[in-house]
Amino acid sequence: MKSQERHTILQTLQVRFQNNNGRHKALVWDEIQSRLETNPKALRVLAWMENTGGEPDVIGYDRTSDHYIFCDCSPESPSGRRSLCYDSAALNSRKQNKPNGCAVETAVEMGLELLSEAQYRDLQELGQFDTKTSSWIATPDDVRALGGALFCDRRYGKIFTYHNGAESYFAARGFRSLLRV
Repeated sequence: MKSQERHTILQTLQVRFQNNNGRHKALVWDEIQSRLETNPKALRVLAWMENTGGEPDVIGYDRTSDHYIFCDCSPESPSGRRSLCYDSAALNSRKQNKPNGCAVETAVEMGLELLSEAQYRDLQELGQFDTKTSSWIATPDDVRALGGALFCDRRYGKIFTYHNGAESYFAARGFRSLLRV
């Protein structure tokens, strides 16, 4: 990552951090920045999250693992990660009209995690997300084994979890991810 790119992503993250204090009460930007400056891989991943419309921000700190937790905090599902089926098995099962990729493997390639249902609901405590879009979430193995996958959104002031065939994809469905640094 070039020096200017590093500066740009750090500056973007700092401004977002300062403008959204409710997401990370009691955390100090200087400590987070210090951690990021020694982790070029995390900076590249955060830049990718930013470039695909995720608007990553710090949403917590895990004392047990000593990790800061970044999550996609864009109001709607990241625009650069939509129209994807759930995973590679679903993508490979499509005979025609295949999407350009899948959520699970894209996240794994980038070193990210799809949000679990609990993490998605926790994120919704920090703001209102996916009021017009939806996001794939990590799906339990038993549901996936039957061909399904789960996604969530916020409608009518409530958080909903739904199911779909894992091979489905929609222009308004993407995925949110989590990065531990």
